Amino acid sequence: MLNIILCGAPGSGKGTQSGFITEKYGLQHLSTGDVLRAEIASGSELGKKIDALISQGNLVPDEMMYGVIENYLSSLPKDSKGVILDGYPRTVSQAESLTELLKKYQMDAIMIDLLVDEQLLIQRLIERGKVSGRADDNLNTIRHRIAVYHNQTEPIALYYLHHGNYCPVNGNHAVEDVFLQIERILDSHIK
Repeated sequence: MLNIILCGAPGSGKGTQSGFITEKYGLQHLSTGDVLRAEIASGSELGKKIDALISQGNLVPDEMMYGVIENYLSSLPKDSKGVILDGYPRTVSQAESLTELLKKYQMDAIMIDLLVDEQLLIQRLIERGKVSGRADDNLNTIRHRIAVYHNQTEPIALYYLHHGNYCPVNGNHAVEDVFLQIERILDSHIK
């Protein structure tokens, strides 16, 4: 089973690359962002709490996210080829919890880190905001989200590097060229 942690700052192309990976390799895709947005759309009390956090560019607490991930992993079909975790883990604490959770299911994961220059991230997110209408794609929130990423999420790269599961990808290129880099990594892990 091939499990991928797809990491990168907001606007790095995680959603786009997840689509390509899912299509080519037949992996399940868990976008924590999509799951959280669905919870918000439901209007539940949890959704309201999540909305208050996300709309200000903050991360959802670990215990909420851990439950979402465990529910997902426990419901995977037996013939699953693997999972793409898009947007989780976002902190070293979450990475440690995920490692233990994967062990529980006799799984492991590699981290693919989409590295993109900050100015390009901002440009991409501003453009996405014009099309998507997402409330969190405005300049102030974008800068805050990128700062949160640098402070809280970027350190997990060292965690996975230390565990020998880290695979950096230059995400400054066209989406097709980024996917070619990812294909090389995944093909080498499948063999």
